[in-house]
Amino acid sequence: MFKNLPIVTRNLLVINCVVYLLQLVLEQRGTDLTASLGLHFVLADHFNPVQFVTYMFLHGSFTHLFFNMFSLWMFGRIVEQAMGTQRFIVFWLVCGIGAGLCQEMWQTGQYLAEGLYQYERVIPMGAVLDSWTTIGASGACYGVLLAFGMAYPNERIMLLIPPIPIKAKYFVVGYAAIEVVSAFTSSGNIAHFAHLGGMLFGWLAIVWWRRKARRGSTGRYGYRTTTPSGRPVTARIRAWWQRLTAPKMKVTPGGKPQTFKDRQPDYDYNSRRSREDQERIDAILLKIKQSGYQSLTDDEKRFLFTQSRK
Repeated sequence: MFKNLPIVTRNLLVINCVVYLLQLVLEQRGTDLTASLGLHFVLADHFNPVQFVTYMFLHGSFTHLFFNMFSLWMFGRIVEQAMGTQRFIVFWLVCGIGAGLCQEMWQTGQYLAEGLYQYERVIPMGAVLDSWTTIGASGACYGVLLAFGMAYPNERIMLLIPPIPIKAKYFVVGYAAIEVVSAFTSSGNIAHFAHLGGMLFGWLAIVWWRRKARRGSTGRYGYRTTTPSGRPVTARIRAWWQRLTAPKMKVTPGGKPQTFKDRQPDYDYNSRRSREDQERIDAILLKIKQSGYQSLTDDEKRFLFTQSRK
C-alpha cells in the first residue's frame, strides 16, 4: 500500500520520519536540530530565512509527527493525484512557507504589544527571543486539508473522536473555526496562526491557479491526466480539478454566456451520435425489407458498409 502512494506524498512521509529519528539520535548526543533548523522569530539571534523551509521537517514529539503524517497520508495522496507531482510540491511549499510567515507576523504583533523592544537597552533580547521557535508540518497539512475540502465538500470523513461521519466541508470549516478561537484564547505552545496561515495560502494558491487557467496561460484546464506511474487519473479526481481550475463562465462567439457545466462532455456526444447511427441503420434495414437492397441510394449503401466494418 505504501509503494502505491504518489511519489511526493511518499517521499514527504519518509523524510519527515527519518528527520524525526535523526532528531532523537542527535538529542541523545547533545545536539538540538530545533536550535538551528526550527523557524526562529525574525528578530532572534539565530533566525535564518532558510528556516522557512527546514522547520516543516521537524517535530516536537511522536504524537505531533503521527497526526501530521496521518493527515498527509489521508488527504495528500488524493490532492497530489489531482494536481500532479510538480504542482503539489509547489502547493506544499506555499502552504508551509505561508504558515511560517503568518506565525512570524503574529509573533511580531506580540513583540510590539508587550513592549519587549523597550528592554533592548537592559538585556540582549535577541537571545531571549530565540525561544520563540516554530516547528512542524501542520501548516502545510492544513493547506492540503483545505484543498480536499474544496474538492469533495460532500465527501464524508469518519472522525476518530467521536467516531461519527461528517461532510468534508463541515470538517474543514469546523477545524478553521476551532483554530481561530484557539489562536486568541489559548496560551499553549501550539502555533494556531501557522495552521490558519497554511489554509490561507493554500486557498490563495488555488485561486491564483484558477485565474491563470481563465487567462489560458496554464493549458486548457491546468491539470494532469496521468499519475507519476503513467496510469490515468480517476474520473472523479479529474472532474474535481476541472471544476476547481476552469473558468466559471465563458462567452461564446454569439455573446451567450456558457458555464463549465453547460459544456457537453465527449461521452455525451458519442452516446448521442451512436443513437443517431442506430436509428438510421434501422431505417435502412426497414427499407431493404420493404423494397429490396436495390432501392437503397449510393449514400445509404456506403453508410451501411461503413457501419458493418466497425
